[in-house]
Amino acid sequence: MNDDDRPRLRGDAATHLSSESLDSYSQDELDERIALLEAEIARVKAHRNKAAAHRAAADALFRSGSGG
Repeated sequence: MNDDDRPRLRGDAATHLSSESLDSYSQDELDERIALLEAEIARVKAHRNKAAAHRAAADALFRSGSGG
C-alpha cells in the first residue's frame, strides 16, 4: 500500500506545529512563518467554502427532485 493510499491523520500538522519550539527563530523568520500560516488558513477557508457550496447545490438538487 502506498503512503498516499493510507488515511491521513487529521490535525497531525497542527499538533506538530504547535509543539515546535519557536526560540531559535528570528523575527524575520517568525514573520515569514506567520505569512505562510495565514496563506494556509486562507487556502483551507476557500476549500471549506467551495465544499459548502457544493454541498448546498447537491442538497438543493435532491430537495427539488423529491417534491413530486
